[in-house]
Amino acid sequence: MPYPISAFLETKSAMAAGFSPDGSRLLVASNITGTNQLYQLPVGGGDLAPITAFDEPVSGRYLPNHDGTLLIQMDAGGNERHQVYLIDEDGSNLRPVIHEPDFIFRAGGVTRDGRRFAYASNRRNGVDFDIYIHDLESGESEMVFAPGGWCDASRFSPDGRYLGVIRLSERNGDNDLYLIDTTAGAAIHVSPHDDDAYYSGPTWLGDSSGFYFTTDQGGDVSALARYDLASRSWEYVREFEWEADCYGDQAGRHLLIATNEDGYSRFELFEAATLTSLGEVPVPGAGVGHGAIRVHDPVFSSDGGKLAFTWTSGARIPEAWVYDVESHDLRQLTNSATDLPENVLVDAELQHFHSFDGERVSAYIFRAPSTDGASLPVVVSVHGGPEAQYKPVFDPVVQYLVHSGYAVVAPNVRGSTGYGKRFHHLDDVRLRMNSVADLGALHDWLPTIGLDRRRAALFGGSYGGFMVLAGLAFQPERWAAAVDIVGISNWVTFLENTSAWRRQFREREYGSLQHDREFLESISPLTHADQIRAPLFIIHGTNDPRVPVGEARQVHQALFEREIPCELAIYDDEGHGLMKLKNRLDAYPRAVAFLDRALREVAVAGSER
Repeated sequence: MPYPISAFLETKSAMAAGFSPDGSRLLVASNITGTNQLYQLPVGGGDLAPITAFDEPVSGRYLPNHDGTLLIQMDAGGNERHQVYLIDEDGSNLRPVIHEPDFIFRAGGVTRDGRRFAYASNRRNGVDFDIYIHDLESGESEMVFAPGGWCDASRFSPDGRYLGVIRLSERNGDNDLYLIDTTAGAAIHVSPHDDDAYYSGPTWLGDSSGFYFTTDQGGDVSALARYDLASRSWEYVREFEWEADCYGDQAGRHLLIATNEDGYSRFELFEAATLTSLGEVPVPGAGVGHGAIRVHDPVFSSDGGKLAFTWTSGARIPEAWVYDVESHDLRQLTNSATDLPENVLVDAELQHFHSFDGERVSAYIFRAPSTDGASLPVVVSVHGGPEAQYKPVFDPVVQYLVHSGYAVVAPNVRGSTGYGKRFHHLDDVRLRMNSVADLGALHDWLPTIGLDRRRAALFGGSYGGFMVLAGLAFQPERWAAAVDIVGISNWVTFLENTSAWRRQFREREYGSLQHDREFLESISPLTHADQIRAPLFIIHGTNDPRVPVGEARQVHQALFEREIPCELAIYDDEGHGLMKLKNRLDAYPRAVAFLDRALREVAVAGSER
């Protein structure tokens, strides 16, 4: 008996979010109530104890040197204007720390004494994100860095004197790393450079003498570098074949290197002072092959003795795990409820195809094992970003589609992150349509892996929504149906109407209204709406600050006027995507039923020929 889509959408998950100051409890984010809320449970095992129970999703962390107090953030209806609060671990005594609902506040690092935290905010002019330090005892905030543009607060040094700050430059894929000397009131530019380069925030040594970070300056993929505060200089200390990130503990004992190997993660621990390897973390699934591994959200206890992370794969629901660095004991701490047996869920198979110009593109394929050899209808799922990467993690909609007889193919078209700087820049501005051409090459490739390209649909959100609409408009003969979630239909109206704090930094990637307006109009799906002939289902949130809801309404109107089957689902309490279970339970069953009808008509038409 097939399972209904609600059984997949109602699946719960749990993600490791941090340790209590004494390391005895783990903070967990879970969607038990239908939105992500915060819970705590003993590291030794036990039941999740709720901390928050709000209608809106919540994120947060324990405050160091405080007994059970958390710093949390929450917006309203998906508007992304996050405010900052304190709450006690038992869920009581919620009190606002920063509450100015017209502006955005993004919390960053917290000092080891738990007295001060840093944040970025656009409160000065609604556009630029400046850096502030807030004193929890006095209740006062001080602006410490305001160069203009987009800045984010990173980590404080262990002694609390220095604060790492990341500032995006005016070039796509490029940023700078600064240290704010909170004693002298000066900014140290860690990363002067000429070429485009990425720099992570600092992972400090325990004595505040310096830190590790990752950067791709001078190379194609990121490498590990070490900065010396006394000499104010840095050097590379380790290189990698794949992109890498680093994480450390407050005590400065351990350094964790996480490499991203074609979408899969691998962890290796090092002694921070000497970079002596302590071996790989034996993540779950490693014994059954590389394709079973996917870990993220690594966090250390303050003494460095424990490492928590979330593990998931295409067929495994996200759960929180804890690794004891000394004993090498690995334990699963959460076991989220689901009505789905394991044999219903399907993992991804990684394959590659070559695009129109020979570029090699990765793609993850989901299909039920019993259907191998059959020519299946297929849903091509395109990720957003475009500065992002599809990774083989659990997705209830993907799993339901496979359960219903579809194959799902999720590509990382050019412009995706995770494959080096060169690949990342292959879709910049005037190269935009080359990423759409990757979809055409994928469509041609489908029969070679046993899939029916006549019954191929597109599915994607945000930038992936643009790719969906572009596929329909520029490749109308290829695609039989589509689902567009918060997608861009016209580049000009998108850039004109997106939030002011986003426009400049989206223009770095897509092109500017001042210099590229004619080109942007020419590649907009709405400009070519008269070419669209496939049925389209559209999902959007009224409060979306990134891609305004007008992008959905205008393409729906254009197709309605041409009598192309098109349904529009708009949710007044959502923003850039559906964060609430009640809305997902309404939108996704409708979207999948829409695909079923559209592809069934294609199958009937094909049989009649």
